[in-house]
Amino acid sequence: MPLGERGGWDKSESRYCGVETDFDNDMPHLLSYNLSTGGFDFVVATLMDPAYRPSLVERDASGGSNVLPFAASDLVLSPSQWSSHVVGKISSWIDLDSEDETIRMDSEITLKQEIAWAMHLSLQACLLPSPKGTSCANYARCVNQILQGLNNMQLWLRIPLVKTDDDSMDSNQLIDSWELWNSFRLLCEHHGQLSIALNVLSSLPSANSLGRWFGEPVRAAIINTDSFLTNARGHPCLSRRHQKLITGFFNHSIQIVISGQSVHSLPGGSLDSAANHTVNNVDNAQRHPLRPYLDYVAYMYQRMDPLPEQERFELGYRDFLQSPLQPLMDNLEAQTYETFEKDAVKYIQYQRAISKALQDRIPDEEVTSLTTVLMVVGAGRGPLVRAALQAAEETGRKLKVYAVEKNPNAVVTLHSLVRIEGWENEVNIVSCDMRFWDAPEKADILVSELLGSFGDNELSPECLDGAQRFLKEDGISIPSSYTSFIQPVTASKLHNDVKSHKDLVHFETAYVVKVHSVARLAPSQPVFTFTHPNFSTEKSNQRYKKLRFELPSDTGSAIVHGFAGYFDATLYKDVHLGIEPSTATPNMFSW
Repeated sequence: MPLGERGGWDKSESRYCGVETDFDNDMPHLLSYNLSTGGFDFVVATLMDPAYRPSLVERDASGGSNVLPFAASDLVLSPSQWSSHVVGKISSWIDLDSEDETIRMDSEITLKQEIAWAMHLSLQACLLPSPKGTSCANYARCVNQILQGLNNMQLWLRIPLVKTDDDSMDSNQLIDSWELWNSFRLLCEHHGQLSIALNVLSSLPSANSLGRWFGEPVRAAIINTDSFLTNARGHPCLSRRHQKLITGFFNHSIQIVISGQSVHSLPGGSLDSAANHTVNNVDNAQRHPLRPYLDYVAYMYQRMDPLPEQERFELGYRDFLQSPLQPLMDNLEAQTYETFEKDAVKYIQYQRAISKALQDRIPDEEVTSLTTVLMVVGAGRGPLVRAALQAAEETGRKLKVYAVEKNPNAVVTLHSLVRIEGWENEVNIVSCDMRFWDAPEKADILVSELLGSFGDNELSPECLDGAQRFLKEDGISIPSSYTSFIQPVTASKLHNDVKSHKDLVHFETAYVVKVHSVARLAPSQPVFTFTHPNFSTEKSNQRYKKLRFELPSDTGSAIVHGFAGYFDATLYKDVHLGIEPSTATPNMFSW
């Protein structure tokens, strides 16, 4: 059964917890015991008798081979049971880079036989054993060959989560897990189809070393029972660092797998009911020995906070490549406008900025005699017009609004909005490109929302360069300035999605992405800053400049798949808007 629900929203793969099992010829009993009695959702089951070695099999008199010692016939479970509840575990003794030629040959033959059997069973995934040493070229070659013939089945490469100090490393120690994975995928041309199963041990690497794994294709985290501590009641629990890591796994749709033997002698009576993950009709004598560990993982999952509304809205956009909007060239669709208009936080910030600008523009003693001319350039369907009028009402200022919009379809909606709201005396609608409009009077305040995710990537500077000619000499531009930032990231999924197009054009496209499965390798740095008014594209002092990013020493040889771009804008005075991680506006999703 799933671990639980987070506020009723969560349908991610991390709801399901598996258990690693030993070889068992009775697959129906193995499945029933671990799913029905244990409460697990799937088993990671060894497919072939561990004693099997191809070189030791004697051929029969007719020249054929003996029947391969798989765990069970495909008929003992239904196709849906094989597909939904079994992850195949490839024999752990396999070593394709052994110095012993017989072991190498046996390993390659067995690996291919087990993968073929798993494909025959329509398993969704198979767990590959971890490379045995620093050299894994032959293993990677064989896996690469297998990947070319796979359709839907995933391969999870088991990687022990260790970070070894180079100064203390000797030939008997495991190599750094990151270097192990890095060397394997560099030798595996089709590594885009290869996933990771992290083997979580009792000691963990540094936070920076752990963080980089969230940019890689991690599908499962295998937690051994000896990684658990014992709480005051004698039940298993995890250290705070382990808890933080597991929570990160949950947030990235990474499934947990419990492995090993029970190392906790639990007191009599029922377990802590906080997890609410017990089967009432199973008494203690029949209880699965690993059930307490599952209960603790379920407890961790269920105590996570529900996702905020903003993140629920963004779920469908996570790590999805979107071509940037070009509102100057294309007319936006109604659905796009509607998405932007749902971002209440953005328009609250604009209203705050306009309110401050109106108060600075018109003293309190002149509010009845002076009218502020405000132009919304790129008015869309009117959210900024509404924000401006609400700011005027809030501050008691008189306002005359020009709503300039080039999209004739949006202009239809604007006229309807003005009529419904009764704004005919305050709002003048102008159906024209802002760059070519001949304004009848100068504006006190010029308002726009032309910013892209990288600040200038939707041609905000160029558009405002053509529009600022109808702003008074002492006029106010909202936004008044914005800065573009870049940050090096590891983003395996995004890199592979771009790579799948097999051309240079897609690598040079500045995609819009709600980045999620990424590792941010260093703090972001500013690139360009644009200030309005009085910005000129012809006199711009923006220049390309060299940036140097210092990666933390404990990240090792991290892979930079690309750069994430952000912006931070000053709307007016102390009112900010942006997505740069260190100063991002909370609960805003437009970018």
